[in-house]
Amino acid sequence: MNPELPDTSYREFLLLILRKRKRFRVTGKSMQPLLEPGEEILINPNAYLQSLPQVNDIVVVTHPNKPNLKIVKRIVEIRKNNTYFIQGDNLRQSTDSRSFGTVNFNLIRGKVTNRFG
Repeated sequence: MNPELPDTSYREFLLLILRKRKRFRVTGKSMQPLLEPGEEILINPNAYLQSLPQVNDIVVVTHPNKPNLKIVKRIVEIRKNNTYFIQGDNLRQSTDSRSFGTVNFNLIRGKVTNRFG
């Protein structure tokens, strides 16, 4: 386990039951070694209602060119126009903002809170 992303606590599990968290299955290798394909994570879809995303937040984002695709990435830079440069941890396996530009706030679906399971 990577200490950067804790396992599900009782509190987070309760929040999932109360529909305050959503489950998401990782499919690609772009976030290795932190997240492996097939792993499940929980996201907080309301994390940014009162504060904006920060550098190093791990987020689920709607791909800007493929609206049906959700991807997990890390925010590595916030631009002046409040757009976000996102990138996977595994730079050899990552499709990130270098290939499609920055993402707008409205594409961020939630902040990853922990691993599920």
